[in-house]
Amino acid sequence: MENKKIIKQFKLAAELMELHDENPFKIRSYTNAVGALELVEEPLEQMTQARLESIQGVGKGIASKIVEINEKGSFDDLDQMLEVTPNGVVEMLRIKGIGPKKVRNLWKELGAETVEELLEACEQDKVSKLKGFGAKTQENIKQALLFTQQNRGKLLYAEAELVAEQLLQSIKSAVPEAQVELVGEMRRRMEIITTLQFILATDTPAQAHQALQGMAELQEDEKASGPFAWRGSLAENGMPVEVKLVSTERFANEVLLHSSAPEHLAQLFTGSTNLLTVVREQGYTSEADIYKSAGMAYVEPELREGTNELELALQNKLPKLLELSDLKGILHNHSTYSDGAHTLEQMATYCRDMGYQYLGISDHSKTASYAGGLREGDVLRQQKEIDELNKKLAPFKIFKGIESDILGDGSLDYDKDILQTFDFIVASIHSSLNMDEKKATARLITAIENPYTTMLGHPTGRLLLRREGYPINHKMVIDACAANNVIIEINANPWRLDLDWRHVQYALEKGVMLSINPDAHHTNGYDDMKYGVLVGRKGGLTKEMTFNAKPLEEVEKYFRERKEKIK
Repeated sequence: MENKKIIKQFKLAAELMELHDENPFKIRSYTNAVGALELVEEPLEQMTQARLESIQGVGKGIASKIVEINEKGSFDDLDQMLEVTPNGVVEMLRIKGIGPKKVRNLWKELGAETVEELLEACEQDKVSKLKGFGAKTQENIKQALLFTQQNRGKLLYAEAELVAEQLLQSIKSAVPEAQVELVGEMRRRMEIITTLQFILATDTPAQAHQALQGMAELQEDEKASGPFAWRGSLAENGMPVEVKLVSTERFANEVLLHSSAPEHLAQLFTGSTNLLTVVREQGYTSEADIYKSAGMAYVEPELREGTNELELALQNKLPKLLELSDLKGILHNHSTYSDGAHTLEQMATYCRDMGYQYLGISDHSKTASYAGGLREGDVLRQQKEIDELNKKLAPFKIFKGIESDILGDGSLDYDKDILQTFDFIVASIHSSLNMDEKKATARLITAIENPYTTMLGHPTGRLLLRREGYPINHKMVIDACAANNVIIEINANPWRLDLDWRHVQYALEKGVMLSINPDAHHTNGYDDMKYGVLVGRKGGLTKEMTFNAKPLEEVEKYFRERKEKIK
């Protein structure tokens, strides 16, 4: 079992204990254990009881529970609490903005045991009457529940990636004589996945269908299925699955049809001709042949969204899309100076050992006290350590940065004498998220116009499938970045992926550089860089327009010259 899954069980146990009003000291032992385990890099599942007990912050009791998890997938204390807690109440613990104590009130005082009952209580104005809630909290709960309802059954791309690949291999094993391709939202690299779709080419569809029915991973929906389409879901999590059975000669045609947005297929490119027309004309041996027959260059699946890709393909002017291997450094990362799991040196050496030339450290600023934000003295102490580490790790370099909170009026939360000590500043909003478009846009633009702002962090503050971002006028924000020479990050955290790919093209048209940033709070977070690259590719991002594809010397020069221009 992965470390993060073990840690997740202890986090849930701590929440459940607080929900049931258990001993605070016992709760603290679990939360302390979570903090200690997050610092462990080697696999916990391979450790003995004695080795686990030797980890600072992990006592004999916690160690025995980890052994228990490794043996049976859970531990008794957690199982017992789950037995006496309705599933709906456990689900309520995921509602943003309310903790276990408030969930206990909703459960015990309102009698709400499901999220549906809680939503009904909100709609009947019962929640606002509870002590410590009020109309505003009630509305926030209601909106969070509606958002969750709309997104039930969906997965982040990063969550679906491994599942989809494993299922692809399983289908290939179950029907070894067939050609099988993963298509749909996964192949187009959409940020949220609603269905896993496959094209299976076979001359014996009945046998293939029977083989799919025999797969333990799948549950068939017989009413939705037919002779040439198997439909159902994954047995483990209910994720919808569709396998279309086609003839061998139509394989490439169907792969293209199901790996493109409807707008891509329907867009006219010569008179009354579109790709749908071309695909229907005959069978092709590959997708590339289909585009060639249409007189255009091959369009990568992630670009097939019906914007300007066909026009560019006809002129053979499609961009050479960014590759993960193009990136030279990792900016926007956190250490133990704020809320990161690893020390500055650990974050730096791990980054260096991955083959990168530089690291941008940008811990939280002082306003983010909930995340251990750096006071002015902490900033100077960290910068002194950076100077020492840069001597030790050269030619690898750590850049001195900060993720400075954008305050309500759009200002950054340090005085100029501190702001000018940084090599670069990522400006982000973390508080007072309940804004209308006019307020949010003005707040961002004010921060962008601050001469010390180098980069705009996660522009909408969204958390996919968890929280909608605040609404902004993307064009106005991007225009402001262009006018003030401010880089925009594509936050590569799979829950964020913000800047959204739908706005990348406009940023490129305006000459705004983009930076793929993992917002890493752990060395494992560096692996998220690939998801940021996928977002950039969907928007047509190239190596030339990616800031952290620049080598160390160019980044040093950029930061230095930008600081010199500030009067």
